[in-house]
Amino acid sequence: MSDNNDKQPDGNNNPWMKSLLIWVGILAALALFVSFFNGASNQQAANAVSYSTFLDRVDAGEVKEVSITPSTGAITGVYTDDATFRTNNPGDDQLVQRLRGKGVTINARAEETPSIWLYMLYNSLPFLLFVGIAFFVLRQMQKNSGSGAMGFGKSRARMLTQKEGKVTFDDVAGIDEAREELQEIVEFLKDPTKFARLGGKIPKGALLVGSPGTGKTLLARAIAGEAGVPFFTISGSDFVEMFVGVGASRVRDMFEQAKKNAPCILFIDEIDAVGRSRGAGLGNQNDEREQTLNQLLVEMDGFEANEGIIIIAATNRPDVLDPALLRPGRFDRQVVVPRPDIEGRVKIIQVHMKKVPLAPDVDARVIARGTPGFSGADLANLVNEAALLAARRGKRLVAMSEFEDAKDKVMMGAERKSMVMTEDEKRMTAYHEAGHAIVALHEPASDPIHKATIIPRGRALGMVMRLPERDSYSYHRDKMYANLAVSMGGRIAEEVIFGYDKVSSGASGDIQYATSLARDMVTRWGMSDKVGPLEYGGSDDSYLGYQVNRPSQMSNETAQLIDAEIKRLVEGGLERAKQILTEHNDQLHSLAQALLEYETLTGDEIKRLIAGEDIGRDDPGASAQPVAAAGTSIPKIRKPKGPFGNPSPQGA
Repeated sequence: MSDNNDKQPDGNNNPWMKSLLIWVGILAALALFVSFFNGASNQQAANAVSYSTFLDRVDAGEVKEVSITPSTGAITGVYTDDATFRTNNPGDDQLVQRLRGKGVTINARAEETPSIWLYMLYNSLPFLLFVGIAFFVLRQMQKNSGSGAMGFGKSRARMLTQKEGKVTFDDVAGIDEAREELQEIVEFLKDPTKFARLGGKIPKGALLVGSPGTGKTLLARAIAGEAGVPFFTISGSDFVEMFVGVGASRVRDMFEQAKKNAPCILFIDEIDAVGRSRGAGLGNQNDEREQTLNQLLVEMDGFEANEGIIIIAATNRPDVLDPALLRPGRFDRQVVVPRPDIEGRVKIIQVHMKKVPLAPDVDARVIARGTPGFSGADLANLVNEAALLAARRGKRLVAMSEFEDAKDKVMMGAERKSMVMTEDEKRMTAYHEAGHAIVALHEPASDPIHKATIIPRGRALGMVMRLPERDSYSYHRDKMYANLAVSMGGRIAEEVIFGYDKVSSGASGDIQYATSLARDMVTRWGMSDKVGPLEYGGSDDSYLGYQVNRPSQMSNETAQLIDAEIKRLVEGGLERAKQILTEHNDQLHSLAQALLEYETLTGDEIKRLIAGEDIGRDDPGASAQPVAAAGTSIPKIRKPKGPFGNPSPQGA
């Protein structure tokens, strides 16, 4: 059996070719029309002579034959050398006698009466050409807004069949809980009588809620693929047009199509474009968007039963949806599609690695550890970037070094290899990053170091990357104190080595992170004994359409106390970093010199160096691909926020 790629392309598969041929035909007809009239007029102008010249040629005996039209006075004739000419008689009554005296053959030509059809064709051709162009343009507009004449109210939902790429649950990884919640929808579509026997009713709709790129659309297609039923897909923005009533008409037409193909799945992507709460001040109370939403509510749970039609919608803004859309009987259940944890990331990476030739050193779990907070789309992009890097380097297999470089490129930007740094700037950067690393090594609550580098990347001159052993969903006080100390390690290293006056601006990102962390500790997480377990941060009441700014309600004394506590926490981290670097000054020098020599060191190499062991490199060029360079500031790896808000930093 041949697949879809073996089919010969036809006109439907090449709409741009059909449009091109139509335009070529219109332009050819226009050119033919212009050339026809221009050719005739040019020929007449080329043969025309003045009447005096004509008489001179007659008197000289050079005219052999003439044809005269009495009604118009038009004269055409032939010279003795067989050349033709054309002129007009201005009313000379002696012309005939003059011609006979010279022996010229005279023919009297009756006036030609052109065909009425030919006359009508000549006069109507420009109008027909204009009508043809207008018809073509209108036809293209109707195709874009619906098929056939007056197709603006037709649904734009596309039906995807199994021939267009079947997706099953095997292609969906990392979201096992969401997949299990939707499994009974698949069972209902396969065997509806199983639930009807016990009086159960399958949910009419399921709302997939999750961040962008977590796999909501892929999950909906997998349900249709597992059940083997037609799958209609449409975007929420496809309903709303500038014409009143078009959206409601498209909703009706969409459900009519779905009923003809029941049982089926109807997938509405980004439903918040049409399902926002009514009366939220977005225009007229009876505007086009609200009419569309009203029609959608009626179709989902009106007087007519839509048996066999399962509606699945996706959004990352469930807070703005109309309450009537979320009640039982419409979207009966909300399925949260979260960002995957480390086990889910391992499965997703393995799914995307199936089509990539891998080197033996590739470990999906190590990659998953280094990508906390990545969605399924982020991981797919990571694998693709690694494959592109391997192809650019002329390799036949994608190795772990390509995945490391791709991860750093996605998270922190491309290496700035063309950037020229002076020796003093490189030395300053090396001690700055070494200060972060030494403090991280001597803070028990800190995450393990993954690598350190002084290669510029993105907007930064270097970085120390730390990776957690596992995903964290809450953060403890000791780890927050450790992060404050690590963030101050770079600034303290500059001060200890180069002096107070030589401290650079490279710690701006570190200071910004430390201040933000300390503020959250005081105002949101109740980790200040003086302020107490009270919440002073801003509350995001976005479902009401505005934010409540709580800090404006506090007294001046409380604000001063909060500022003092934030300063105390940040300076406490500063003092802790100074104590560690003062006690381990020799380790600071050793690590900085190694960074200047090798530019990039892994976490294991740093541990061996601090322990006084050989790091296992013969020369600086034998180092792994220099990766993960980002600022002297502390970059944050994307990680889902836990119950205490901001995640801890993964770089320092």
